[in-house]
Order: sequence, then C-alpha cells, then structure tokens
Amino acid sequence: MIDRVALVPQPPLLVPELVPGVLRETGAVREAAEEAVRWLRGEADRWLAVGPGDGESCGHYEPWRHGSFVGFGADVRVSLADPDDTAPGEVTADLPLPVLMTGWLRARAGVARAAVEVVDAGCAPEECARLGRRLGRRDERAGLLVLGDGSTRHGQRAPGGPDDRAAGFDETVAAALGEVDLEALGSLDAAEAAELGASGRATWQVAVGMARSRAVGDAEDDRKWRGEMLYSGAPFGVGYHVAIWERV
Repeated sequence: MIDRVALVPQPPLLVPELVPGVLRETGAVREAAEEAVRWLRGEADRWLAVGPGDGESCGHYEPWRHGSFVGFGADVRVSLADPDDTAPGEVTADLPLPVLMTGWLRARAGVARAAVEVVDAGCAPEECARLGRRLGRRDERAGLLVLGDGSTRHGQRAPGGPDDRAAGFDETVAAALGEVDLEALGSLDAAEAAELGASGRATWQVAVGMARSRAVGDAEDDRKWRGEMLYSGAPFGVGYHVAIWERV
C-alpha cells in the first residue's frame, strides 16, 4: 500500500559535489527535495521510485544496484540499498540518472532500500496510468518517490532554448502537484510536454494512475489525497517542482 508520495526533480545539480560553484543558486531546490524525502521516510523504510529515461535505459532496477556520478563530473558513489541490506556489488558506470538520483536521495533520507522503474519519457498517458495502477495495487507498504523535471525552455538560459509556452505549462503543473489535481495532471499533453522538454510528464501521470488505483482489499475506489508544494521554480531555465502527497 502506498500512502505517501514525494515528487522531486532529478537534476544532477542537486548533488553538491557536482556543482561546487553554484551551491547558493541550487540550495533552495536541494533543501526542498531533501525535506520531501525525509518526510517520505516516515511512511516506510522501503521506496518504490519511478523516473523518466530513454528507451535504452528503461526497465526495473533492483536494490542491489550500485553506481557513480562520474559521468556527470565527480565520482560520487551511490547505491539503492544500505550495505547491511544487500550484498556488495560492482559499481555500474552508466546507470540512468533517475537510478543514481534515487540512490543519492535514499542515502540522504536514511531509507534502507529502493527499487526503481525507469519509464520512457515519451510513454503514452494510458501506459503511464497502467504502471501507476500496478504500483498502487502492491500489498507491501512502501513510499513512492516520483522523479521528473518540468520544461527545459524557460528564458534565454534554458538548455532547450526559450519557448513562451514553458511558463504556463509549469504553472499548471505546479498548481496540479500542490493540489493533487489528478484530472489536470492526467490531461497533460504528451506531445506538448515533449516539445517543451518536460520529462516529468510521464512520471507524474504514473503517480496519477497510482493515486486513482484501488488498494488491495478495498471495496471502493474512494481514496482522498492531500498535497503540499514545497518548491517551484526555474533556475538555469528548467522547471523544478517539489511536492508531497498523503492519503487521508
């Protein structure tokens, strides 16, 4: 059963060792993400995580995986489980970003282990919802960590180049995440999100499928969710949102 969800971005700039020159600029989003995962830790000592990737990196990653951010500029090593909770393993140099970020956030929160589903950022909304329903029907208690970024096209500093639609898109996303507006999130257009470079669209829609799912043993699908937005901004031209959801 999943009663808590933390929704966070996945930029490598959250890792201090990777951005020593801009720690002040990245502090607010990092602090919000760490607050969210510490809160998620209070629900369960195990996480299920879902993050966006490309076709080659998509799949399920078990807690025995170990990796490094060496490809992002520093050999910061992470794992999906505490050393006492899994057998030692070789460090994989090319683990996808959401797996690395889950490992880093897991350690910051003090969670024993996490498993990660990497989904294609272009996954169709109905496929995202199907995965979310499957996650929501698991009978083990776990916290759900949802990784994903907003548009990469905010202003002249944007890595994807400026697009006037980016601000409106991320304003809609921020409001929906904070209010747990499942209809608004489920209605995000996949083609527009792809044009705006918003990888989080797919994983947010996985979260929608989970929130709408019927827990094992429940006779009625009447789950209510309460949300809180901890951070929303677009430093360096990319939309980042940090929110928490709790079933009430």
